[in-house]
Amino acid sequence: MAEDEAGRRRARGELESEVMAALWAAGEPLTPGGVQAALGGDLAYNTVQTILIRLLDKDLVRRGPAGRGRGHAYWPAQDAATLAATRMRATLDERPDRRAVLQQFAAALGEDDAETLRALLAERES
Repeated sequence: MAEDEAGRRRARGELESEVMAALWAAGEPLTPGGVQAALGGDLAYNTVQTILIRLLDKDLVRRGPAGRGRGHAYWPAQDAATLAATRMRATLDERPDRRAVLQQFAAALGEDDAETLRALLAERES
């Protein structure tokens, strides 16, 4: 497992999340070197490249030629909001008691988020 700049071990999936955040923030395709630079350059190039390949295998990023040479550039397959919603639906689909999951989710929302959700549901109904 990789370590961060403070020497602590990163949580599972943390590097992938950091790479995705860098790709979303860039707003354009990045090479592995570009991702490495966006992350502060602390990770080895090969580590970044491995993470990008894993994300490609998971269908979370797309890849195309980076221009001249044999390199590739990567970009997110979905925007951050769409990916989060997809993950939320997948989690909900995995549980036998959907009502209980939704109830717990709604109970944990702050008032601003609850109001936003109510407004979105009202829009859907109209």
